Amino acid sequence: MIKIVFFDMDGVLYDSMPIHVQAYADTLSKWGLKAEPEDFYRMEGRTGSSTIDIVINRNWGRGATEEEKTTIYAQKAQRFVELNTTSNLMPGALDVLEKVKQLGLKRMVVTGSGQPTLFNNLDTHFPGFFKHDLMVTAYDVKYGKPHPEPYLMGLKKANVKPEEAIVIENAPLGIESAVAAGIYTIAVNTGPLPEEVLLKAGAHIIFPSMKALAEADVWEELLLR
Repeated sequence: MIKIVFFDMDGVLYDSMPIHVQAYADTLSKWGLKAEPEDFYRMEGRTGSSTIDIVINRNWGRGATEEEKTTIYAQKAQRFVELNTTSNLMPGALDVLEKVKQLGLKRMVVTGSGQPTLFNNLDTHFPGFFKHDLMVTAYDVKYGKPHPEPYLMGLKKANVKPEEAIVIENAPLGIESAVAAGIYTIAVNTGPLPEEVLLKAGAHIIFPSMKALAEADVWEELLLR
């Protein structure tokens, strides 16, 4: 029986990826670094450190220094705060959370984000749904998505087996991470990437939005699979 649902954050709980993309673009341009918007959707789920390392490698042919990773990510995080002037809750996210709560399942956030406002935002926008000790963030992991480490850590923190969990993800690297950890993974295609990208990453089932997932008559089947 399913005991817990793991939620990715950006692109699942928040419609925040366009803001992350803009924040990266604005910050990297000041460093003379170039990247396409689609690059960030394909790298979504990685830690900021890993993303910056990849961008610098592609532009300058070397890995990023620790100072560069720390400085660029801090600037990007500040730019995100400046751009993020509204709550940008993902339509349907609260409905899914309510359904999961009504079913008596635990909820846990597993995110590659390291935004300093993360905990406050979740407490403000989703009060009573998440506990701070049942979260995995960029600060908790060494490798990050697509490595299975984040979801393996989530399983350990929640004290559950892979077959007792479900993951809700929107990003290909997040899906790869969850599937590698042995967890049944629901994809919600809330970004610009084709469905085929999410299915190729290993998603077991796909929905076009969080609203569609909330309205789908699949929860009983999922809980008893």
